Amino acid sequence: MTGAQIVLECLKKEGVEVMFGYPGGQILPFFDKLYDSDIKFILTRHEQAAAHAADGYARATGKVGVCVATSGPGATNLVTGIATAYMDSIPMVAITGQVKSMLIGNDAFQEADVTGITRPITKHNYLVKDVRDLARIIREAFYIASTGRPGPVLIDLPSDVQMADTEFVWPEEINIRSYQPTYFGHPGQIKKAIRLIKQAKRPLIYAGGGVITSGAHLELKELAEKINAPVTWTLMGIGCFPARHALSLGMLGMHGTAYANHSIMESDLILAVGARFDDRVTGRVDKFAPGAKVIHIDIDPSSISKNIPVAIPIVGDAKNILGQILEELKNPPNTSQWLKQVDAYKKKYPLFYKDKSAAIPPQYVIEQIDQATKGEAIITTEVGQNQMWATQWYKYSHPRTFISSGGLGTMGYGFPAAMGAKLAYPDKIVFDIAGDGSIQMNIQELATCVCNKINVKVAILNNGYLGMVRQWQELFYKRRYSQVCITAPDFVKLADSFGALGILVTKKEDVRPAIEKAIKTDNTVFIDFRVEQEENVFPMVPAGEAINKIIGGLA
Repeated sequence: MTGAQIVLECLKKEGVEVMFGYPGGQILPFFDKLYDSDIKFILTRHEQAAAHAADGYARATGKVGVCVATSGPGATNLVTGIATAYMDSIPMVAITGQVKSMLIGNDAFQEADVTGITRPITKHNYLVKDVRDLARIIREAFYIASTGRPGPVLIDLPSDVQMADTEFVWPEEINIRSYQPTYFGHPGQIKKAIRLIKQAKRPLIYAGGGVITSGAHLELKELAEKINAPVTWTLMGIGCFPARHALSLGMLGMHGTAYANHSIMESDLILAVGARFDDRVTGRVDKFAPGAKVIHIDIDPSSISKNIPVAIPIVGDAKNILGQILEELKNPPNTSQWLKQVDAYKKKYPLFYKDKSAAIPPQYVIEQIDQATKGEAIITTEVGQNQMWATQWYKYSHPRTFISSGGLGTMGYGFPAAMGAKLAYPDKIVFDIAGDGSIQMNIQELATCVCNKINVKVAILNNGYLGMVRQWQELFYKRRYSQVCITAPDFVKLADSFGALGILVTKKEDVRPAIEKAIKTDNTVFIDFRVEQEENVFPMVPAGEAINKIIGGLA
């Protein structure tokens, strides 16, 4: 087989059903063999969208997402999408064309050192120099991307390696001596954790994306109910615990619920599962949960005690470790007084907003999408105010139904990610909650959606601003609105010009009918909601403050 044929044969053996990408000169041998392949290929209109779509597919399914681009600018256009996946621990394999081996380092046409460029933002990467190594490299790439703490792996493939031929040998087993993730918790650490849980009077479970990656949501719910501990989660952990459950506190942190922030600050034990205590959660580190001991469960040992001191570290897979704790935990603590205190916080600091004018409250739009879809849709988001309102006002019941750029905060992510999610689950409703600024960053993917009948629904919260930046300028820069007024196109005409459906909504009473029309329409739909222009996301913790130093409260 040629190298190009080997790539496609390996992808089939890895169970790849769909790929996203864009052709070009140095990846043409691959695309020539793709012509005869039955693997579905989605031609995006920009390589960044290909990476985000592969990422969205991976988040929705738990499988490895695959994207393909040519050398030079094609490969560098993937970089933002690769970095997005890396920050959020998403399994992805990116395959890039490269100039012929003998030309590498000579500044050949469309040459870029993509392995050097992506080394800080990949879990691992490869420059293939010999076609005889290719099958092993692809096998390793999928294994590394999907095991341990997942992440993106890049394979840089010179065009002469794609054309060279060799005997195809599929490596049935992969054993990388320097890469041996730990999957079960140390029994001694499990016993210590159980001892602390039994002693706790105010325990709280803090869950992150690792719960979803591990598939540990059922074990998490069982443990929460067994020890009667309230549960809060990170942005990446949304969906790991039912939002409507009595023990639910919602998301914590900078734009989390006030009652989650107050509760974690008053807890005496934090059971952190698959979360990394990032700055948006902790606020001022030296003031974070001063009376709490921390049990930290994570498959990545480098994440433990990195930001917050930990009493009991447990390295391993969340599902396995929670299972171990459940099996051994007897006589759970009495938390009735603690739950009364938490309920008091919920009553004192509820999420709410007010209708201030004739304009549509953006929170109301999210609430109506939640009600119209019965909380069962897959929601993707862009980044900014739209993202935060989507975390607060949609009630998620299942894992892998909230898809958003957490660590990197990538504008333009939500629309192509929605394409990936919709291809994974064509029978599910997929909504991208967008801002009028961020939707314009990958708006060309309207063509991809229409051509491939990827019928996603896009709710644009159109306020005429780069909303979150404007909010910061209002609150911290004396309302000096520098370069945040953004002129949006006529989204209805734009959607129509691509063959999609555009709907304009300017009145509150038209919000729900527009959503229902979009759901019933067998096409990609853009709904342009003209929302309150200077609405803010509250509650909010200013950067560098303790997370119980909350401003706002009224939107």
